[in-house]
Amino acid sequence: MDQTYHNPVLLHESVDGLNIKEDGIYVDATFGGGGHSKEILKRLGGNGRLLAFDQDKDAGANAIKDDRFRLIQENFRFLKQFLKFYGILEVDGILADFGVSSHQFDQAERGFSIRFDAQLDMRMDKGNPLSAFEVINSYSHDELATVLLNYGELRSARAMADELLKARKKKAIRTTFELKEVLRRFLPKAREHKVLAQIYQAIRIEVNQEMQALQEFLIQTPQVIKVGGRLSVISYHSLEDRLVKRFIREGKFEGQAEKDFYGNTNVPLKKVGKLIVPSKEEIAKNNRARSAKLRIAERI
Repeated sequence: MDQTYHNPVLLHESVDGLNIKEDGIYVDATFGGGGHSKEILKRLGGNGRLLAFDQDKDAGANAIKDDRFRLIQENFRFLKQFLKFYGILEVDGILADFGVSSHQFDQAERGFSIRFDAQLDMRMDKGNPLSAFEVINSYSHDELATVLLNYGELRSARAMADELLKARKKKAIRTTFELKEVLRRFLPKAREHKVLAQIYQAIRIEVNQEMQALQEFLIQTPQVIKVGGRLSVISYHSLEDRLVKRFIREGKFEGQAEKDFYGNTNVPLKKVGKLIVPSKEEIAKNNRARSAKLRIAERI
């Protein structure tokens, strides 16, 4: 696997969670460097199939040469549409490893990392017309404050929005370090990296519509997973994990699960086992694994 592109987190645990059948059809919704896909293919027989999604065209360089494998270079929010296009109505399991790949963080020009000075970009799909530059320089005060509060969980969201509007009236904010300087007074030394990470997270989620895409994806999973099939999902921040946990438990993102006449809960998935987090050994080898949470569910 291409560990220089992305070191897969919870590799064996997440693939174990799929309970793979040798002749089954599986989906890797977040292909990246192909680590999870290669592990799935190891466990499939000659008649098994794996379809993988990745909207980042850079991931195409990692495509696996295997007749059982197909890479679909699209966002996983179009899961059902593309499975149908390839003649597949049901699958035996879906794996998703959300978040930003190591490759995206390490490519300075992509603008994902707080370590590098780069153009404000943060697009996972380079064809996306909305970049971090547009968000920072064209969103209204209320829109900016909402993004920073909802996606970065920043208490100073409105004050930060004030500062951004004041700065961009003088000149456009073009780079990650310029953004950092504009918001300098909100970055106490002891917490500078944490707050910056929250700011970057908020902007990145808005640019890539990550929460909307995640909800659309989750809604489609029980529609395409066979009864008895599995969903194995790794998330990296509380916003993602709350959506995943709630959808597995309630079958929806707001309100309580629907019940039948007898009071039985009517949900399409049931959780399998407990929440799984990386071991201390895995975190020591790969620090980016530290916030990962794996949830597994079965179609009922």
